[in-house]
Amino acid sequence: MTTTTSAIQVAGLRKTYGADEVLAGIDLTVPPGTVYALLGPNGAGKTTTVRILSTLLPADAGEVRVAGYDIGRQADHVRKSIGVTGQFSAVDELLTGRENLRLMADLGHLDRRHAEDVVRVLLERFHLAHAADRRAATYSGGMKRRLDLAMTLVAGPRLIFLDEPTTGLDPRSRRDLWGIVRQLVADGVTVFLTTQYLEEADQLADRIGVLDGGRLVAEGTAAELKRLVSGGHVELQAADRRRLAELARTFPESSLNPAALTMRLPHDGSLTTLRRLLRDIDDEAVTGLAVHAPDLDDVFLALTDHSHSLTDASSGEVPA
Repeated sequence: MTTTTSAIQVAGLRKTYGADEVLAGIDLTVPPGTVYALLGPNGAGKTTTVRILSTLLPADAGEVRVAGYDIGRQADHVRKSIGVTGQFSAVDELLTGRENLRLMADLGHLDRRHAEDVVRVLLERFHLAHAADRRAATYSGGMKRRLDLAMTLVAGPRLIFLDEPTTGLDPRSRRDLWGIVRQLVADGVTVFLTTQYLEEADQLADRIGVLDGGRLVAEGTAAELKRLVSGGHVELQAADRRRLAELARTFPESSLNPAALTMRLPHDGSLTTLRRLLRDIDDEAVTGLAVHAPDLDDVFLALTDHSHSLTDASSGEVPA
């Protein structure tokens, strides 16, 4: 594997626990300044992947470079270049928010004056300044998670790993954290994210990998992955029963709901197909039109339930 400017490069990554092959030869590349989301059912190997990439766990085989460094031979350089926010909070609840950040600055050997500036900026950026001198035990779940992420950023890493960072958060707190991640990426930080929330990957990720049974069964943008599964359709609302019958004759491949005066047509999601469809419809015949595309829930269920057939068809990756 040749060295490039990629933030993460992985080739043939394998990890086995006894007879259980958790990772069975993963290949992936993450460009700098992007969000890469790794999805998969429980036990698929997401956290194991993060632990290996962040040097917390040795790999059994494969070539891996993180922030330009080989994780086996240059682990210390990797650790100095990254930040990690795990599934479980690293916040010390006996300390205040400010003290937690100062502790991380001390561990990172930051100059005292510089550390105070970093702590102040992070408290403001993560909307914690008002609670900076309260013990973290008094923080809400969302506040603790924001503090946890702020602690990850004290040393100024350009690459961070977020392992299911919004698990257990309410929708508002989750969206607040999404906003913070977007700002980090806008500032040039690379984010490697694992999540159980498919909407989270859809909202944040530049590229998404789907891990199942220790294998990366598909990879691509959210739009590319959605095109892997069927289920897209256009629904037309007819003006009356006569117009519905006319539409049925025009589109014999459609399915009808006479009681609701609606017609459903298969749709591949392309604008070309939609334009062709609209060209064949009389404006007076239709009072409503809705386009429905498969979402990441459909993709996730299809890939993890039938990964062997989809992998054969797509070679495990969606062409960019």
